[in-house]
Amino acid sequence: MPIIVILAFNLIVGRVADRARDWRQVIVIGALIGGIVPIGLFFVNEFWGILLFWTLASLPGGAIGPVLDAASMRLARRNGTDFGVMRAWGTVGYMLFNGLTGYLVVWFGAAIFVPLFVGLAILRAAASLQLPPFRAPAEQLTISVAAAAPKTGSLREVAKPWFILPLFGFCMIYGTHTVLNAFGSLLWKAQGIPEDVIGPLIALGAASEAAVMFLWKRLGGRISARGIMLVSAVASVFRWLLMGFEPNVAVLIALQLSHGITFAVGYLGCVHFIANWTSENIAAETQSLFVVGQQLLSAVALVGFGWLVPSMGGQAYFVAAGFALAGAGCIWVSMQMKAARAS
Repeated sequence: MPIIVILAFNLIVGRVADRARDWRQVIVIGALIGGIVPIGLFFVNEFWGILLFWTLASLPGGAIGPVLDAASMRLARRNGTDFGVMRAWGTVGYMLFNGLTGYLVVWFGAAIFVPLFVGLAILRAAASLQLPPFRAPAEQLTISVAAAAPKTGSLREVAKPWFILPLFGFCMIYGTHTVLNAFGSLLWKAQGIPEDVIGPLIALGAASEAAVMFLWKRLGGRISARGIMLVSAVASVFRWLLMGFEPNVAVLIALQLSHGITFAVGYLGCVHFIANWTSENIAAETQSLFVVGQQLLSAVALVGFGWLVPSMGGQAYFVAAGFALAGAGCIWVSMQMKAARAS
């Protein structure tokens, strides 16, 4: 339900953010709403009440996420800072609090979850008040910056096959990673991988993602954005093909370490691709459209693989490899349609 509602609101929130004086306003408002609404979880115990407040609590974070990505990318480019490092700390936080939550639930029981969730939501709201303005003041837009700025000032101008295809292609690849998140642990357990090994395997993927993001500035500037996306797509094809053969733990370690290439590299390539070809007037709206595509393809992948996994087991990853190959084809076709611009 939160995903359905977020899909309905993402483009609207992105458009509103682009029309605002600064993206910061929408981000702060969303964070404040996201900090207040979860308090209602303390007062509900039945299904419908939990569904209502959980959906309302999830909506602000999901809706402002693309706006925050777009705004951070623009600020990083203007200040010469590393967007990859900024994004990497998000992954580190994800790893840290996933592990911490597990221990806290073991120590204090499930009752600790709502206070922890509400407390962190309030902390996020307070932190948002410290955010700087993201848009460049008009007087800071120098001649060189203006000359280098992309000319596409509306979504209609940029919504052409050469622009849509690579983003759609990576959304297909993103969907295959959602399959790994949803079914990977179950398949590994069915293949006889010990449970005390499954956790570290999952952590390896997140660690690889963070490492690539920290190193992005050294690696990402040597190839075009779509070239990076194509590398990610091809690596995904080989990763899922090998996963389909139900390899041993040693091979799984190597495959999990490739997560930084199959996911992080492709994601950063997409964010740079969007920033390369769009102006600030449509930055958040375009990023929101990209996230909507990710969620839709993830839903398709989850439903489809929910049917395939019971009958195919680990060999369902062969279908994921086919999806990734189709995504790679979309990116390659786009590169033939329009020359790449360096990321």
